[in-house]
Amino acid sequence: MSPSPFSQAQQSAQESPFEGVLRIFVTSTVGLIPIEGAVVTVSYTGDPQQPLMTLTTDESGLTPPVLLPAPNPEYSLEPEQPVQPYSEYNIEVRAEGYESILVSGTEILADTTAIQPIRLQPISSNIPQQDIFIPEHTLFGNYPPKIDEEEIKPTDESGEIILSRVVIPEYVVVHDGVPSDSSAKNYYVRYRDYIKNVVSSEIYATWPEAALYANILVIQSFTLNRVYTEWYRNRGYDFTITSSTAYDQKWVYGRNIYENISILVDNVFANYLSRPGVRQPIFTSYCDGRQVSCPGLKQWGTKYLADEGYSAIEIIRYYYGNDMYINSADSISGVPASWPGYHLTIGSSGQKVRQIQEQLNRIARNYPAIPQIAADGIYGQRTAEAVRAFQNIFDLPATGVVDYATWYQISGIYTAVTQISEPA
Repeated sequence: MSPSPFSQAQQSAQESPFEGVLRIFVTSTVGLIPIEGAVVTVSYTGDPQQPLMTLTTDESGLTPPVLLPAPNPEYSLEPEQPVQPYSEYNIEVRAEGYESILVSGTEILADTTAIQPIRLQPISSNIPQQDIFIPEHTLFGNYPPKIDEEEIKPTDESGEIILSRVVIPEYVVVHDGVPSDSSAKNYYVRYRDYIKNVVSSEIYATWPEAALYANILVIQSFTLNRVYTEWYRNRGYDFTITSSTAYDQKWVYGRNIYENISILVDNVFANYLSRPGVRQPIFTSYCDGRQVSCPGLKQWGTKYLADEGYSAIEIIRYYYGNDMYINSADSISGVPASWPGYHLTIGSSGQKVRQIQEQLNRIARNYPAIPQIAADGIYGQRTAEAVRAFQNIFDLPATGVVDYATWYQISGIYTAVTQISEPA
Protein backbone atom coordinates (compact mmCIF):
# COMPACT_ATOMS: atom_id res chain seq x y z
CA MET A 1 0.00 0.00 0.00
CA SER A 2 1.42 3.39 -1.00
CA PRO A 3 1.72 6.07 1.70
CA SER A 4 -1.00 8.73 1.87
CA PRO A 5 -0.29 12.32 0.82
CA PHE A 6 -0.62 13.25 4.50
CA SER A 7 2.02 10.75 5.67
CA GLN A 8 4.24 11.77 2.75
CA ALA A 9 3.89 15.40 3.82
CA GLN A 10 4.76 14.59 7.42
CA GLN A 11 7.81 12.58 6.40
CA SER A 12 8.78 15.28 3.89
CA ALA A 13 8.48 17.96 6.57
CA GLN A 14 10.48 16.00 9.14
CA GLU A 15 13.29 15.46 6.65
CA SER A 16 13.02 18.88 5.02
CA PRO A 17 15.62 21.64 5.28
CA PHE A 18 12.75 24.12 4.87
CA GLU A 19 10.88 25.77 7.72
CA GLY A 20 7.92 28.00 8.42
CA VAL A 21 7.26 30.24 11.41
CA LEU A 22 4.43 29.72 13.90
CA ARG A 23 3.16 32.35 16.32
CA ILE A 24 0.26 31.61 18.70
CA PHE A 25 -2.02 34.29 20.12
CA VAL A 26 -4.11 33.26 23.16
CA THR A 27 -6.99 35.41 24.39
CA SER A 28 -10.16 35.01 26.42
CA THR A 29 -13.52 34.74 24.68
CA VAL A 30 -14.65 37.53 27.00
CA GLY A 31 -13.37 41.04 26.33
CA LEU A 32 -10.41 40.10 24.13
CA ILE A 33 -8.22 39.75 27.22
CA PRO A 34 -4.76 38.28 26.53
CA ILE A 35 -3.93 35.21 28.63
CA GLU A 36 -0.47 35.33 30.14
CA GLY A 37 1.23 32.12 31.24
CA ALA A 38 -0.80 29.76 29.06
CA VAL A 39 1.10 26.52 28.40
CA VAL A 40 1.17 25.61 24.71
CA THR A 41 2.28 22.17 23.50
CA VAL A 42 3.09 21.63 19.81
CA SER A 43 3.26 18.22 18.11
CA TYR A 44 2.90 16.73 14.64
CA THR A 45 -0.76 16.03 13.89
CA GLY A 46 0.21 12.52 12.79
CA ASP A 47 2.17 11.90 16.02
CA PRO A 48 0.37 13.79 18.80
CA GLN A 49 1.89 11.72 21.62
CA GLN A 50 5.39 13.05 20.93
CA PRO A 51 5.51 16.78 21.78
CA LEU A 52 8.00 18.81 19.79
CA MET A 53 8.06 21.80 22.13
CA THR A 54 6.28 23.50 25.01
CA LEU A 55 5.82 27.28 24.96
CA THR A 56 4.45 29.86 27.39
CA THR A 57 2.54 33.02 26.46
CA ASP A 58 3.73 36.47 27.49
CA GLU A 59 1.71 39.36 28.92
CA SER A 60 0.20 40.00 25.48
CA GLY A 61 -0.96 36.38 25.14
CA LEU A 62 1.73 35.63 22.53
CA THR A 63 4.19 32.80 22.25
CA PRO A 64 7.61 33.56 20.82
CA PRO A 65 7.79 32.81 17.09
CA VAL A 66 9.13 29.29 16.51
CA LEU A 67 10.51 27.57 13.42
CA LEU A 68 8.85 24.32 12.36
CA PRO A 69 9.75 21.93 9.54
CA ALA A 70 7.65 22.29 6.40
CA PRO A 71 7.70 20.69 2.93
CA ASN A 72 9.57 22.24 0.02
CA PRO A 73 7.83 25.53 -0.90
CA GLU A 74 7.84 24.45 -4.55
CA TYR A 75 5.01 22.05 -3.69
CA SER A 76 2.68 25.03 -3.11
CA LEU A 77 3.64 26.74 -6.37
CA GLU A 78 2.46 24.05 -8.83
CA PRO A 79 -0.90 22.23 -8.69
CA GLU A 80 0.21 18.78 -9.86
CA GLN A 81 2.16 17.72 -6.77
CA PRO A 82 1.95 14.29 -5.11
CA VAL A 83 2.91 15.67 -1.70
CA GLN A 84 0.81 17.89 0.55
CA PRO A 85 2.52 21.31 0.39
CA TYR A 86 2.12 22.15 4.08
CA SER A 87 2.87 20.33 7.32
CA GLU A 88 0.20 19.95 10.00
CA TYR A 89 0.62 20.43 13.72
CA ASN A 90 -1.47 19.91 16.84
CA ILE A 91 -1.58 22.70 19.40
CA GLU A 92 -2.83 22.06 22.92
CA VAL A 93 -3.34 25.02 25.25
CA ARG A 94 -3.90 24.98 29.01
CA ALA A 95 -4.32 28.00 31.28
CA GLU A 96 -5.43 28.40 34.88
CA GLY A 97 -9.10 29.37 35.09
CA TYR A 98 -9.84 28.40 31.49
CA GLU A 99 -11.04 25.35 29.63
CA SER A 100 -8.25 23.56 27.75
CA ILE A 101 -8.37 23.35 23.97
CA LEU A 102 -6.92 21.29 21.13
CA VAL A 103 -6.29 22.67 17.65
CA SER A 104 -5.57 19.87 15.20
CA GLY A 105 -4.18 20.57 11.75
CA THR A 106 -2.55 24.01 11.93
CA GLU A 107 -1.02 24.43 8.47
CA ILE A 108 2.62 25.49 8.17
CA LEU A 109 3.96 26.56 4.78
CA ALA A 110 7.68 26.99 4.23
CA ASP A 111 9.02 30.55 4.24
CA THR A 112 5.81 32.01 5.70
CA THR A 113 4.61 33.03 9.16
CA ALA A 114 1.45 31.32 10.39
CA ILE A 115 -0.59 32.97 13.13
CA GLN A 116 -2.78 30.62 15.17
CA PRO A 117 -5.45 32.46 17.21
CA ILE A 118 -6.70 30.62 20.29
CA ARG A 119 -9.81 31.73 22.19
CA LEU A 120 -10.25 30.14 25.63
CA GLN A 121 -13.52 29.88 27.52
CA PRO A 122 -13.34 30.84 31.22
CA ILE A 123 -14.32 27.88 33.39
CA SER A 124 -16.76 30.18 35.20
CA SER A 125 -18.74 30.74 31.98
CA ASN A 126 -20.02 27.13 32.06
CA ILE A 127 -19.74 27.06 28.25
CA PRO A 128 -17.91 23.97 26.95
CA GLN A 129 -14.72 24.62 24.99
CA GLN A 130 -14.94 23.69 21.32
CA ASP A 131 -11.88 21.90 19.97
CA ILE A 132 -10.78 22.86 16.45
CA PHE A 133 -10.11 20.47 13.58
CA ILE A 134 -8.76 22.11 10.44
CA PRO A 135 -9.61 20.19 7.26
CA GLU A 136 -7.53 19.93 4.11
CA HIS A 137 -6.81 23.15 2.27
CA THR A 138 -9.23 23.77 -0.61
CA LEU A 139 -6.39 23.69 -3.15
CA PHE A 140 -5.32 20.24 -1.94
CA GLY A 141 -8.51 18.52 -0.81
CA ASN A 142 -11.61 17.64 -2.78
CA TYR A 143 -14.44 20.15 -2.39
CA PRO A 144 -17.65 20.63 -4.38
CA PRO A 145 -17.63 23.28 -7.13
CA LYS A 146 -19.49 26.55 -6.67
CA ILE A 147 -23.04 26.79 -7.94
CA ASP A 148 -23.25 29.27 -10.82
CA GLU A 149 -24.86 32.64 -10.04
CA GLU A 150 -25.31 35.90 -11.90
CA GLU A 151 -22.60 38.43 -11.04
CA ILE A 152 -25.16 41.24 -10.69
CA LYS A 153 -28.18 40.40 -8.59
CA PRO A 154 -31.64 41.69 -9.61
CA THR A 155 -32.96 44.37 -7.26
CA ASP A 156 -36.56 44.66 -8.39
CA GLU A 157 -38.00 41.60 -6.68
CA SER A 158 -41.01 42.38 -4.49
CA GLY A 159 -40.01 42.73 -0.86
CA GLU A 160 -36.28 42.29 -1.43
CA ILE A 161 -34.03 44.24 0.91
CA ILE A 162 -31.16 46.01 -0.85
CA LEU A 163 -28.88 48.36 1.06
CA SER A 164 -28.69 51.92 -0.23
CA ARG A 165 -24.89 52.03 -0.09
CA VAL A 166 -21.89 49.76 0.36
CA VAL A 167 -20.89 49.53 4.03
CA ILE A 168 -18.13 47.39 5.51
CA PRO A 169 -19.90 45.49 8.31
CA GLU A 170 -18.36 45.06 11.73
CA TYR A 171 -19.44 41.41 11.73
CA VAL A 172 -20.68 38.83 9.29
CA VAL A 173 -22.71 35.85 10.46
CA VAL A 174 -21.23 32.66 9.01
CA HIS A 175 -23.40 29.56 8.74
CA ASP A 176 -21.01 26.62 9.07
CA GLY A 177 -22.67 24.36 6.52
CA VAL A 178 -24.98 24.43 3.52
CA PRO A 179 -27.91 26.88 3.80
CA SER A 180 -30.54 24.18 4.38
CA ASP A 181 -28.65 22.52 7.25
CA SER A 182 -30.50 23.85 10.28
CA SER A 183 -28.20 21.94 12.64
CA ALA A 184 -25.12 23.87 11.48
CA LYS A 185 -23.90 26.55 13.87
CA ASN A 186 -23.85 30.27 13.12
CA TYR A 187 -20.74 32.25 14.08
CA TYR A 188 -20.40 36.02 14.48
CA VAL A 189 -17.05 36.85 12.88
CA ARG A 190 -15.39 40.24 12.52
CA TYR A 191 -15.35 41.13 8.83
CA ARG A 192 -11.58 41.45 8.46
CA ASP A 193 -11.01 38.23 10.42
CA TYR A 194 -13.48 36.50 8.12
CA ILE A 195 -11.65 37.69 4.99
CA LYS A 196 -8.24 36.65 6.38
CA ASN A 197 -9.61 33.21 7.25
CA VAL A 198 -11.16 32.68 3.79
CA VAL A 199 -8.05 33.85 1.92
CA SER A 200 -5.87 31.55 4.05
CA SER A 201 -8.30 28.68 3.34
CA GLU A 202 -8.63 29.31 -0.41
CA ILE A 203 -5.08 30.11 -1.66
CA TYR A 204 -1.48 29.59 -0.58
CA ALA A 205 0.35 32.40 1.22
CA THR A 206 3.52 31.52 -0.73
CA TRP A 207 2.09 32.99 -3.96
CA PRO A 208 3.30 36.35 -5.37
CA GLU A 209 1.78 39.44 -3.77
CA ALA A 210 -0.11 40.46 -6.93
CA ALA A 211 -1.88 37.09 -6.94
CA LEU A 212 -2.70 37.40 -3.23
CA TYR A 213 -4.09 40.91 -3.74
CA ALA A 214 -6.21 39.86 -6.73
CA ASN A 215 -7.71 36.96 -4.78
CA ILE A 216 -8.34 39.16 -1.73
CA LEU A 217 -10.27 41.66 -3.91
CA VAL A 218 -12.37 38.87 -5.41
CA ILE A 219 -13.14 37.33 -2.00
CA GLN A 220 -14.06 40.74 -0.54
CA SER A 221 -16.31 41.61 -3.47
CA PHE A 222 -18.01 38.20 -3.26
CA THR A 223 -18.62 38.73 0.47
CA LEU A 224 -19.86 42.32 0.15
CA ASN A 225 -22.31 41.28 -2.58
CA ARG A 226 -23.85 38.88 -0.06
CA VAL A 227 -23.93 41.68 2.54
CA TYR A 228 -25.27 44.36 0.18
CA THR A 229 -28.05 42.25 -1.33
CA GLU A 230 -28.99 40.58 1.99
CA TRP A 231 -28.87 37.42 -0.12
CA TYR A 232 -29.65 34.84 2.56
CA ARG A 233 -31.82 36.97 4.83
CA ASN A 234 -34.12 37.65 1.88
CA ARG A 235 -34.58 33.90 1.68
CA GLY A 236 -35.60 33.56 5.31
CA TYR A 237 -32.22 32.63 6.79
CA ASP A 238 -30.61 34.34 9.78
CA PHE A 239 -27.03 34.53 8.48
CA THR A 240 -24.90 36.51 6.03
CA ILE A 241 -22.93 33.79 4.26
CA THR A 242 -22.10 30.08 4.51
CA SER A 243 -18.85 28.13 4.78
CA SER A 244 -19.89 25.83 1.93
CA THR A 245 -17.68 25.98 -1.17
CA ALA A 246 -20.71 25.00 -3.26
CA TYR A 247 -22.67 28.11 -2.26
CA ASP A 248 -20.02 30.55 -1.04
CA GLN A 249 -16.36 30.24 -0.03
CA LYS A 250 -14.38 28.23 2.48
CA TRP A 251 -14.24 29.50 6.06
CA VAL A 252 -12.88 27.26 8.83
CA TYR A 253 -13.73 27.91 12.47
CA GLY A 254 -10.52 28.64 14.40
CA ARG A 255 -8.02 27.99 11.61
CA ASN A 256 -4.62 29.68 11.38
CA ILE A 257 -4.03 32.63 9.06
CA TYR A 258 -0.79 33.94 7.51
CA GLU A 259 1.00 37.14 8.39
CA ASN A 260 1.49 38.41 4.82
CA ILE A 261 -2.19 37.81 4.03
CA SER A 262 -3.21 39.56 7.25
CA ILE A 263 -1.13 42.65 6.42
CA LEU A 264 -2.54 42.85 2.88
CA VAL A 265 -6.14 42.54 4.09
CA ASP A 266 -5.62 45.23 6.74
CA ASN A 267 -4.53 47.62 3.98
CA VAL A 268 -7.34 46.93 1.48
CA PHE A 269 -10.27 45.57 3.51
CA ALA A 270 -12.64 48.37 2.37
CA ASN A 271 -12.10 47.63 -1.34
CA TYR A 272 -14.28 45.61 -3.70
CA LEU A 273 -14.86 45.24 -7.45
CA SER A 274 -17.31 47.30 -9.50
CA ARG A 275 -18.55 47.81 -13.03
CA PRO A 276 -19.62 51.22 -14.40
CA GLY A 277 -23.21 52.06 -13.54
CA VAL A 278 -23.62 49.17 -11.10
CA ARG A 279 -24.08 50.11 -7.45
CA GLN A 280 -23.67 46.69 -5.85
CA PRO A 281 -20.30 44.97 -5.37
CA ILE A 282 -19.87 42.44 -8.16
CA PHE A 283 -20.54 38.80 -7.29
CA THR A 284 -17.13 37.55 -8.40
CA SER A 285 -17.30 33.84 -9.16
CA TYR A 286 -14.00 31.96 -8.89
CA CYS A 287 -12.57 28.45 -8.69
CA ASP A 288 -9.20 26.70 -8.56
CA GLY A 289 -9.10 26.19 -12.35
CA ARG A 290 -7.65 22.70 -11.97
CA GLN A 291 -10.09 20.39 -10.20
CA VAL A 292 -13.02 22.71 -10.88
CA SER A 293 -13.80 24.97 -13.84
CA CYS A 294 -15.91 28.12 -13.76
CA PRO A 295 -16.57 31.27 -15.83
CA GLY A 296 -14.71 33.59 -13.42
CA LEU A 297 -11.26 33.85 -11.90
CA LYS A 298 -9.00 30.77 -11.80
CA GLN A 299 -6.96 30.72 -8.60
CA TRP A 300 -3.97 28.84 -10.01
CA GLY A 301 -4.10 31.11 -13.06
CA THR A 302 -3.62 34.16 -10.85
CA LYS A 303 -0.37 32.69 -9.59
CA TYR A 304 0.92 32.13 -13.12
CA LEU A 305 -0.12 35.60 -14.28
CA ALA A 306 1.61 37.20 -11.29
CA ASP A 307 4.74 35.22 -12.14
CA GLU A 308 4.60 36.86 -15.59
CA GLY A 309 4.48 40.34 -14.05
CA TYR A 310 0.73 41.06 -14.15
CA SER A 311 -0.50 43.49 -11.47
CA ALA A 312 -3.54 42.68 -9.35
CA ILE A 313 -5.91 44.81 -11.46
CA GLU A 314 -4.47 43.33 -14.66
CA ILE A 315 -5.16 39.84 -13.28
CA ILE A 316 -8.72 40.89 -12.38
CA ARG A 317 -9.34 42.30 -15.86
CA TYR A 318 -7.83 39.22 -17.52
CA TYR A 319 -10.70 37.18 -16.03
CA TYR A 320 -13.57 39.67 -15.73
CA GLY A 321 -12.96 42.17 -18.53
CA ASN A 322 -11.48 45.64 -18.86
CA ASP A 323 -14.54 47.42 -17.39
CA MET A 324 -13.92 45.96 -13.92
CA TYR A 325 -12.38 48.41 -11.46
CA ILE A 326 -11.52 48.70 -7.78
CA ASN A 327 -13.97 50.63 -5.63
CA SER A 328 -13.99 51.54 -1.94
CA ALA A 329 -16.86 51.29 0.54
CA ASP A 330 -18.72 54.42 1.60
CA SER A 331 -18.37 53.71 5.30
CA ILE A 332 -17.00 51.25 7.84
CA SER A 333 -19.17 50.01 10.70
CA GLY A 334 -18.08 49.51 14.28
CA VAL A 335 -15.35 52.17 14.50
CA PRO A 336 -15.44 55.38 16.54
CA ALA A 337 -14.27 57.54 13.61
CA SER A 338 -13.09 57.13 10.04
CA TRP A 339 -9.48 57.31 8.84
CA PRO A 340 -8.49 61.00 8.58
CA GLY A 341 -6.88 60.50 5.17
CA TYR A 342 -3.27 61.12 6.26
CA HIS A 343 -0.64 59.44 8.44
CA LEU A 344 -0.26 60.38 12.08
CA THR A 345 3.41 60.50 13.02
CA ILE A 346 5.91 62.42 15.16
CA GLY A 347 5.03 66.12 14.85
CA SER A 348 1.31 65.52 14.20
CA SER A 349 -1.17 67.13 16.57
CA GLY A 350 -4.86 67.68 17.09
CA GLN A 351 -8.06 65.79 17.90
CA LYS A 352 -7.22 62.75 15.74
CA VAL A 353 -3.96 62.27 17.67
CA ARG A 354 -5.80 62.64 20.99
CA GLN A 355 -8.36 60.05 19.90
CA ILE A 356 -5.64 57.52 19.06
CA GLN A 357 -3.87 58.22 22.36
CA GLU A 358 -7.08 57.66 24.33
CA GLN A 359 -7.82 54.44 22.47
CA LEU A 360 -4.29 53.12 22.99
CA ASN A 361 -4.50 53.88 26.72
CA ARG A 362 -7.71 51.86 26.98
CA ILE A 363 -6.20 48.98 25.00
CA ALA A 364 -3.10 49.13 27.23
CA ARG A 365 -5.28 48.19 30.24
CA ASN A 366 -5.66 44.77 28.57
CA TYR A 367 -2.24 44.74 26.89
CA PRO A 368 0.29 46.20 29.37
CA ALA A 369 3.17 45.85 26.88
CA ILE A 370 1.72 49.04 25.36
CA PRO A 371 2.97 52.00 27.47
CA GLN A 372 0.45 54.46 28.88
CA ILE A 373 0.80 57.90 27.28
CA ALA A 374 -0.47 61.42 27.86
CA ALA A 375 -3.62 62.07 25.81
CA ASP A 376 -2.50 65.60 24.95
CA GLY A 377 -3.06 65.56 21.18
CA ILE A 378 0.69 65.81 20.48
CA TYR A 379 2.33 62.91 18.63
CA GLY A 380 5.71 62.61 20.30
CA GLN A 381 8.24 59.83 20.79
CA ARG A 382 6.21 58.22 23.58
CA THR A 383 3.14 57.96 21.35
CA ALA A 384 5.26 56.45 18.57
CA GLU A 385 6.54 53.85 21.05
CA ALA A 386 2.98 52.96 22.07
CA VAL A 387 1.94 52.62 18.43
CA ARG A 388 4.96 50.44 17.70
CA ALA A 389 4.15 48.17 20.66
CA PHE A 390 0.55 47.87 19.42
CA GLN A 391 1.76 47.01 15.91
CA ASN A 392 4.07 44.30 17.27
CA ILE A 393 1.21 42.64 19.13
CA PHE A 394 -1.32 42.80 16.33
CA ASP A 395 0.87 41.77 13.40
CA LEU A 396 1.35 45.07 11.63
CA PRO A 397 4.66 46.48 10.38
CA ALA A 398 6.21 48.12 13.45
CA THR A 399 6.73 51.60 12.01
CA GLY A 400 5.42 53.70 14.92
CA VAL A 401 3.24 55.54 12.38
CA VAL A 402 -0.57 55.43 12.38
CA ASP A 403 -1.30 54.62 8.75
CA TYR A 404 -4.63 53.42 7.29
CA ALA A 405 -4.21 49.82 8.46
CA THR A 406 -3.04 50.80 11.95
CA TRP A 407 -5.84 53.33 12.40
CA TYR A 408 -8.53 50.76 11.73
CA GLN A 409 -6.79 48.03 13.71
CA ILE A 410 -6.55 50.33 16.75
CA SER A 411 -10.21 51.27 16.28
CA GLY A 412 -11.25 47.63 15.97
CA ILE A 413 -9.31 46.44 19.00
CA TYR A 414 -10.54 49.42 21.04
CA THR A 415 -14.13 48.48 20.17
CA ALA A 416 -13.45 44.84 21.08
CA VAL A 417 -11.89 45.52 24.49
CA THR A 418 -14.67 47.94 25.49
CA GLN A 419 -17.35 45.36 24.79
CA ILE A 420 -18.18 43.04 27.68
CA SER A 421 -18.35 40.10 25.29
CA GLU A 422 -18.72 39.35 21.62
CA PRO A 423 -22.04 38.36 20.07
CA ALA A 424 -22.98 34.76 20.76
